[in-house]
Amino acid sequence: MSVGFRAVQWNRDKLIYDAILLAAVATYMVVYGMITWRLFPPKNLPDAIDVGIRTTGTCAFLMLTTILCIGPLARLDRRFLPFLYNRRHFGVLMCLVAATHIGFLLSWYGVQHNLPNLLAELTKWEDYGKFIGFPFKAFGLAAFIVILLMASTSHDFWLMFLTPRVWKSLHIAVYVAYGLVVMHVALGSLQDHEQFPVVPIMLIGSVSLVTVLHLVAGRRESGIDLGAKPTKDGWIVVGPSNSIPDKAACIISAPGGERIAVFRDGDQIGALTNLCAHQQGPLGEGRIIDGCVTCPWHGYQYRLADGCAPPPFTEKLVTYRVRLNGGMVEVDPRPLAPGTPAAIMCPR
Repeated sequence: MSVGFRAVQWNRDKLIYDAILLAAVATYMVVYGMITWRLFPPKNLPDAIDVGIRTTGTCAFLMLTTILCIGPLARLDRRFLPFLYNRRHFGVLMCLVAATHIGFLLSWYGVQHNLPNLLAELTKWEDYGKFIGFPFKAFGLAAFIVILLMASTSHDFWLMFLTPRVWKSLHIAVYVAYGLVVMHVALGSLQDHEQFPVVPIMLIGSVSLVTVLHLVAGRRESGIDLGAKPTKDGWIVVGPSNSIPDKAACIISAPGGERIAVFRDGDQIGALTNLCAHQQGPLGEGRIIDGCVTCPWHGYQYRLADGCAPPPFTEKLVTYRVRLNGGMVEVDPRPLAPGTPAAIMCPR
């Protein structure tokens, strides 16, 4: 959390994460480039540049696939949360790799003094009605524009300027970018005269992995979204107090689909909106650390008693009334004003 805006502060975990990420990307590029060079020895400079196009293109695609897998993996297994916490670094690096891919492409046309043909290829409108002859580079260019926009607005300044809801809606466009990249790679592979077999295998495997992980994570959460049946006076039954894990939460869904995170910290039980004030992350998937509910995405913290961030921070969350009724914890799904004290002490 930050009161103002400042440069990114790297801690030891972030430095290790970034070092491993950079090493993995560099290793992939060296290994893939060497294999491609060996299988298809360049006969001239354009062929050598083509190795760079293939290497950076596949690397960017696999990075984007990994980014889309992190979210569902973190929901299925908390051990993936550190990757979620540092996902912005991953996205910015992926954008840089994609930019390098475009740089190689422009160089390939440039060394042949053929840049006007690239423009002609993208503006040959009759080809957009074909399948095999479709200008697949247009899909890649459109995807890069979306990715560049997301990377450019990744700083918290844009989050506050656009508001969390608009910012999150903008960054959901990563799925649009992925769809465009898939079409770019698929059509490019079909039009590839050298028929490099690893690309279609990589494409099918990556799309299948992203699809399966999202379906499994979505099915796991479908029970929450169905919502619990309210009592006669409109309250929602959560369960016995010991059914709420200590220092963690049970997530319930109010009528209308609003998710509520019901946390227990020892004998204290409180209910907050499941949306973090920072990037609307899933607060209920976090834990109570140092006495504060801590969002799993970027570590934003709030007091359980009233949903307020500890001083000097000023963020406030919507809270909900909680009560014990016949030994069962119940939550009133009607939200209170942000920062309203509403937690209760549960007798042992």
